[in-house]
Amino acid sequence: MSGDETQVRQFNRAITRRIGVLENDYLALGRSLGQARLLYEIDNSDGDLLTLRKRLGLDSGYLSRLLGLLQRQGLVQVSASQDDARRRTATLSTQGRRAKAEYDTVADAFAEQILAPLNRGQRERLFQAMDTVTRLMSAHAVTIAPAGGDEPAVRACVIRYFDELAERFEGGFDAERYTTRSAEADFRPPSGATRLAWLDDRPVGCASLKTLAAGVGEIKRVWVAREVRGLGVGARLVRALEADAAGLGHSRLRLGTHRALTEAQGLYPRLGYRQVAPFDDDPFTHVWFEKVAPFAASPGS
Repeated sequence: MSGDETQVRQFNRAITRRIGVLENDYLALGRSLGQARLLYEIDNSDGDLLTLRKRLGLDSGYLSRLLGLLQRQGLVQVSASQDDARRRTATLSTQGRRAKAEYDTVADAFAEQILAPLNRGQRERLFQAMDTVTRLMSAHAVTIAPAGGDEPAVRACVIRYFDELAERFEGGFDAERYTTRSAEADFRPPSGATRLAWLDDRPVGCASLKTLAAGVGEIKRVWVAREVRGLGVGARLVRALEADAAGLGHSRLRLGTHRALTEAQGLYPRLGYRQVAPFDDDPFTHVWFEKVAPFAASPGS
């Protein structure tokens, strides 16, 4: 076991003991942490069981057992979705809402107990450390998956991407002019590909590939949500598209970026792209890059 692994395990042991995860009676309210967390998630979502399972990282059998325990206590009701009878949703009963409110009160008191011995400076250090741990741990939870160019999640990411370009570019960004240069069909098989980055059940990044000519592809609209920047998500998206490009028979990849996007200008050379002379007349592109095969070996790299 390496020193790094030992430190992670020590941290896990300290945290689980301190916040009471090891106790079956979480916060002394008669239920396990799993049951308490499920009450919280149901109250803060639409209750769709598939979404809950993905968000909590639970298999369907364990989720069913937790729901059964809460149903027998009269805290939760499970029924068919009003929008789709094939899907099931969970809602809190009146008693369940009271139980969840009690957890909120006791949890707030427990948090204050942890903070009480700390002065203001120590609290700030703790909050900063918590934020850092949360962000870095989320890197493990981000997954990269293929997507069709017309999926709602793709459209949502592209809208956020365009909004950010309009915010960052001097003089704004003309999304309509951009979209006339590439049709959505260009970014999906058989001539292209789109990849999405997911954190739990939320899309937090996208990148697309289109074919320019035989053996030549272009990577477009690489975007990563601010909340996961600095975690290597952009690099993973580009590498996944490189694997797609190899599958399409491309031996050369091109991409361009705006002078305001300094992060992109730093990322692409690290991934093996070299700066080249302009290869198009895109008014929003000021720096052009190119890479020749071999590309990334697999989408998960």
